[in-house]
Amino acid sequence: MNCKGKVALVTGASRGIGRAVALKLSHMGAYVYINYVQNKAAAQETLRKVTDGGGEGRICRFDVSDFNESRTALKNIVDEKGRIDILINNAGISNDGLIVRIKEDDWNRIIDTNLKGVFNCCRATARYMIKQRRGRIVNITSIVAETGNAGQSHYAAAKAGIIGLTKSLAKELGSRNICVNAVAPGFIETDMTASLSDGDRESVRNLIPLERLGTPEDVAGVVAFLVSEEASYITGQIIRVNGGLYM
Repeated sequence: MNCKGKVALVTGASRGIGRAVALKLSHMGAYVYINYVQNKAAAQETLRKVTDGGGEGRICRFDVSDFNESRTALKNIVDEKGRIDILINNAGISNDGLIVRIKEDDWNRIIDTNLKGVFNCCRATARYMIKQRRGRIVNITSIVAETGNAGQSHYAAAKAGIIGLTKSLAKELGSRNICVNAVAPGFIETDMTASLSDGDRESVRNLIPLERLGTPEDVAGVVAFLVSEEASYITGQIIRVNGGLYM
């Protein structure tokens, strides 16, 4: 799998899955824009790992939930590199709570970042990919988009919305040789799962046929395949990376 000469944007790339994807794409030869919104030091660490591995890229600060910031960021990328070939929508936040305790502001923040952010970046990117008549978009959704999860109604709703958005865009953009897919991770060793107690972690592990939590690299490998030429006839699909927890 080769991405030499390609230009990629990975949102939420300062850590976790986003960082692993950025590193994987850079190893494949892509020039990677590393998006972040708050943690500049972590984004710089991702860039350091990219360059230490022989790759190229730069950090790119903007808030995906802001339409104008997203549009400006994509314009700047295309002005600088002349193209945008790969978009990975990974940026996301969580704030668990039962439905009767979720405040309107909490709901809006989750939807604005996790769903509207994907729309903002897809919309800003699509116009350039349509002109190029080529592109790859991969949206990171979640196992809870299909299973639901108590205490995560807003998070699950946003992630489920990504699935509908992905399938719709695949139909809209397919004639322009733009493939749009989604990856649905299960329990992955990231900051979002770090708060699990040892007991909860063991309970989850016992439900997974592969008997382990996944790693960010497990997800990055699937993303890398989907943006490669080997996946040029795959679009509108939801690829589950969950160790068999949900089939």
